Amino acid sequence: MRFGRLTAVLVGTVLAVVPATAVTAGGDRDRLSWGARLLGRQALPANDGWAAAGPGTTGGSAAAADQVHIVGSRAELVAALGGDNATNRSNATPKIIYLKGTIDGFEGVDGCAGLADPEYSLDAYLATYDPAVWGRVAPSGPLEQARVRSVANQTRHTQINVGPNTTLIGLRGATVTGLTLMVDTANNVIVRNINFADARDCFPAWSPTDGEAGNWNSQFDLLSVRRSENVWVDHNTFSDGDNPDSAQPLRFGRPYQVHDGALDITHTASLVTVSHNRFAERDKMLLIGSSNTVGPDVGRLNVTLRHNVFDGGLQRLPRVRFGQIDLYNNYYRIPAEGFQYAIGVGVQSSIYAENNFFVLDRGVDTATLLYDWGGTALTEKGSWVRTYRGPARPTSLLAAYNAANETALGADAGWQPTLRHGPVLPTALIPVTVPLLAGANRLPV
Repeated sequence: MRFGRLTAVLVGTVLAVVPATAVTAGGDRDRLSWGARLLGRQALPANDGWAAAGPGTTGGSAAAADQVHIVGSRAELVAALGGDNATNRSNATPKIIYLKGTIDGFEGVDGCAGLADPEYSLDAYLATYDPAVWGRVAPSGPLEQARVRSVANQTRHTQINVGPNTTLIGLRGATVTGLTLMVDTANNVIVRNINFADARDCFPAWSPTDGEAGNWNSQFDLLSVRRSENVWVDHNTFSDGDNPDSAQPLRFGRPYQVHDGALDITHTASLVTVSHNRFAERDKMLLIGSSNTVGPDVGRLNVTLRHNVFDGGLQRLPRVRFGQIDLYNNYYRIPAEGFQYAIGVGVQSSIYAENNFFVLDRGVDTATLLYDWGGTALTEKGSWVRTYRGPARPTSLLAAYNAANETALGADAGWQPTLRHGPVLPTALIPVTVPLLAGANRLPV
């Protein structure tokens, strides 16, 4: 690729094509930069992945001047989304919301203690459901019911509901912490340039029959897309912040996990484009489809994942069920400690993986980059792998997986992507270009 063509690709990646209109309003809104105004009105470019299908994705680009907001607190965010968190998910008024500073989902309550049911305590929970006392059966009874009520309290407070026709865009340095942004039955939503951190579950559930030794399971994702279409997730950073699960204690001999997914796309959601995001240093990254049950998800869960960085994730990069997933030009850094798999090939999944670059820490086997969760095939081409300090080489992940496993995966996912904005970059350029542009604080706001 000549330098001029590469420059054009990079400039187009950052700015794309933006409408000429910009918001004019009073107060803080007049102090928005030119770039922020343009990006707030920007729609997803034509053909840019699955979210460009059907009517395309315009978010709140048609918002009237009085529906352009700058928010810096949980209360202001809820107000801008419609005023009532319980009903905001149905507020279809076009709106552009700029986030500034740090927005804390626990605002107004005394942390986890302020959300706990009066009959719940962790110490009592650990004493009651210790497998040495309770056995290896699911917790039940008044204390488990109190935990469930506590989770419901947290859901009402830290799960922030987003309605249709909304653009959420972070101004430089904008961070949301301790909350789940929930896009449920909300079509036409854009989420950009936000640092998502530490959507912690105060009340994890003990599941003694989950695996051979049991597991702690948490409920809250950083961003969840459910029962929605035409959603664009772009230039965000997802992490556990300064509260990683790796720092949690062992309880019942198992890691006490307080985080679930970074980005989950489930419950019949479809037509989603995930571009230029950074998924950093956490266990569960990106889940597409939440159940193996053949039913309403069939023909749904169609997602494009392009130009993202998966940095230090242990699993679900992504894990896929049912959907047609276009996975191209992504950069992976795979750690040795705790790593399980990168791409999960699930039930009736159709993954088309092209020109992705993998950097493996010492001891990571290329054969473990794929995992068969009940799928049958994927299309994979153009992958490169660099193992520890060795040279980068073209490598077939599929061939490595099939050589190491008795049941082989097929080589044809049965479809070919047509919705792509701009050329697919040569894999050799991915380590240079993608990390440079991915994540929050890369857009000119």
